[in-house]
Amino acid sequence: MDLSIIVPLLNEAESLPELSEWIDRVMKEHGLSYELVYVDDGSRDDSWSVITKLAADNPNVKGIKFRRNYGKAAALNCGFAESHGDVVITMDADLQDCPDEIPELRRMIVEEGFDLVSGWKKKRHDPISKTVPTRFFNWTTRRMSKIRLHDFNCGLKAYSSDVVKSIEVFGEMHRYIPVIAKWAGFTKIGEKVVQHQKRKYGKTKYGPDRFFKGYLDLLSITFTSRFGKRPMHFFGLLGTLLFLAGFGIAGFLAYDRIFFEGYKMTERPLFYFGMLAMILGTQLFVAGFLGELISRSAHDRNAYLIETKKNLDQG
Repeated sequence: MDLSIIVPLLNEAESLPELSEWIDRVMKEHGLSYELVYVDDGSRDDSWSVITKLAADNPNVKGIKFRRNYGKAAALNCGFAESHGDVVITMDADLQDCPDEIPELRRMIVEEGFDLVSGWKKKRHDPISKTVPTRFFNWTTRRMSKIRLHDFNCGLKAYSSDVVKSIEVFGEMHRYIPVIAKWAGFTKIGEKVVQHQKRKYGKTKYGPDRFFKGYLDLLSITFTSRFGKRPMHFFGLLGTLLFLAGFGIAGFLAYDRIFFEGYKMTERPLFYFGMLAMILGTQLFVAGFLGELISRSAHDRNAYLIETKKNLDQG
């Protein structure tokens, strides 16, 4: 199968027939075999009824329905697990992503060898209250991840099948799939300017709180990617430095008391800072030690992504 098109959705019943027809027309024009997987993330409107009808009329349409709303990341993760195409496309269901972009996105994966191609909505049809925070968010993510993308949060992306079968998306991490892919070893990440349509039906499902959650998720994924399998390298180092700083303060105060007959150690505020540093340092070191024990006991502690093998079947 050439393409798996994964569409997570929440209360988008009005837009689904038009989107399905549009995708089907583009696929036929370019002679591409495909599956269109709708993932209904707990919609309260008639979205599932529409998906059921579309699937009955078109065998390429498939559907997954959650019992409740779990979030876009969960919808994408389930869609990835059910995909069968050589190239996987993700897009939103609100008709703001243009299906006409799909063949070129696929070509960049197949012919140019990209692992992931992200859409860039260079010209957006959104209010300034959304575009300004988005630009700042993208700038911050670009600086922290070292991935040169202009639009991390664009729903229109293309992936090789190896990428979607090798990564796990959870929480609110859908906006950081390029970062997750990079840390998994898929470093050939490209970008394509794509059309951004005005919303035709319904209203946006995202509020201003998503930007605050986004930064917390970025810190989380950066930390777990770097130290998930070696927590002692972070907590142990920080704890050791704090303990040594506190021990140095205590040594200085003791030296001053013994040789220069200064104030009693307990009468100086610096003494309590030193004690606090030693206590926090000890706690952080123990946290790193416990984290290391948990990490080494995890069932996937020796799970590594292997790109290829050669001559291993020979004796």
